[in-house]
Amino acid sequence: MKRLKWPKLRLYSFLFSMPFITAMLHLIMFEDRIWNEPLIWLFSAPLIFGFGILSMDAHTRYDLFIEKKYPALSQTRQRIMGKALVTLFVMTPSVYIIFLLYHGLHIFNYRLQTSHLWQGALVGLCVNLVFEPLYETDYIFRKYKESATGKEMLHQLSLKQEFSALKDQVNPHFLFNCFNTLSSLISLEKERAIRFLDELSKVYRYLLKNNRETLSTLTDELQFIRSYFKLLQTRYENAIELHISIDSQYYNYFIPSLTLQLAVENAVKHNTISKSSPLIIEIFTAGENKLVVNNNLQRRTTLVPTNGIGLQNIRTKYQLLQQPGFQVMEGHKNFTVVLPLLWRV
Repeated sequence: MKRLKWPKLRLYSFLFSMPFITAMLHLIMFEDRIWNEPLIWLFSAPLIFGFGILSMDAHTRYDLFIEKKYPALSQTRQRIMGKALVTLFVMTPSVYIIFLLYHGLHIFNYRLQTSHLWQGALVGLCVNLVFEPLYETDYIFRKYKESATGKEMLHQLSLKQEFSALKDQVNPHFLFNCFNTLSSLISLEKERAIRFLDELSKVYRYLLKNNRETLSTLTDELQFIRSYFKLLQTRYENAIELHISIDSQYYNYFIPSLTLQLAVENAVKHNTISKSSPLIIEIFTAGENKLVVNNNLQRRTTLVPTNGIGLQNIRTKYQLLQQPGFQVMEGHKNFTVVLPLLWRV
């Protein structure tokens, strides 16, 4: 039979209970002799301890059998009833085997008496009444913990799948816009088109590398947005400006991946951009772990087709993360997006 490794709770309970069990069995078998014959303790106590190891091993295997048969928390009643029979199937037979062995081998001239049988069974019952509820409580606690861990894993998997769906929306949209820009540049200025294509390859390489993660550090997002802004500058030149002011304490905080790119793209898409009226985008940190993306408001006079991917995408990401604080504010002169900075969730 394969050696069974006892859980720590069972090991500690065994070490705690064996002195009591040994003393009670010796008192039952030898009565007053235990006070006058120290050899009984010297030779008999290790023997009973050895039987105790075998009994605890059988006890543990029996409980594991019951737990395997009734594993669910909804089966707690059946499991408790099954474990209650351990006294009948394991503990009492173990005590009786000790009595019969001592009687048969005349160990210290022991003679079995009828009263010893019910007294020994009572000792086993008392021990089980103390420790069996502890074992079952430990089992229930572990099952709750496993259940919570499983739910958390499913939750994380669900989050990743939903984030993946959101990012699958963003990537084709982003690439489509870039190709439109490249197409217009090729027909107008080939040199600028070449520079744009070079920057686009750098940006998209970075995008593919970091798109696997649900969250990105603020440092990585800022690095990406600077690269992305070079694409915008290739197209708009001095008609667009980007100013970044970040408190260094927030560099290792997190935001949902590609959030800054979506916020900046939203500003570019819905505002007029010209050298006489440049679009000025500011990214800065504020108190209470907030990142602010602000731009001067100069709405396009013509309606821009939209599929709602931009800001709604960001809002959905924060909702999936169960993180409040995302805000969109529009004034007479400014449009502001507030992004909560996260310490890894």
